[in-house]
Amino acid sequence: QVQLVESGGGLVQAGGSLRLSCAASGSIFSIDTMAWYRQAPGKQRELVAIISSGGSTNYADSVKGRFTISRDNAKNTVYLQMNSLKPEDTAVYYCNGNIQIHYGIWSNYWGQGTQVTVSS
Repeated sequence: QVQLVESGGGLVQAGGSLRLSCAASGSIFSIDTMAWYRQAPGKQRELVAIISSGGSTNYADSVKGRFTISRDNAKNTVYLQMNSLKPEDTAVYYCNGNIQIHYGIWSNYWGQGTQVTVSS
C-alpha cells in the first residue's frame, strides 16, 4: 500500500526555520499534485502550500514569502521549507498526495502528521 510519512517537525523559537519532508512509498506509478496542510488546535485543517507535478506552486496568504514547497520526483518526496516562523504557525502539518497506484487508478493519501511548535 502507499504510505506518506512526514518528518522534520519539532520545537523552534520564533524567527527560526524548519524543513519538513514527506516521503511516499509503496506501489507508486506516479504522483500528481502534492500539498501541505496544517491544523492548529480548535481550527479547521487548512491548505498551506501545493505543488503540481510540473512544479507550479500556490501558497496560503499567511505563509507567502516565508514558506517554500518543493519536490524531488526521483525520491517521491515533497518538502516544506519554513522560515521566519511565528507562533501562529504552530500546528500539526500533514502532507497530501494524489498518487497513481496502477494503470489509470489514482487515489488520494494523507500522512500521519508532524507537530511544529513555535515558541515566543
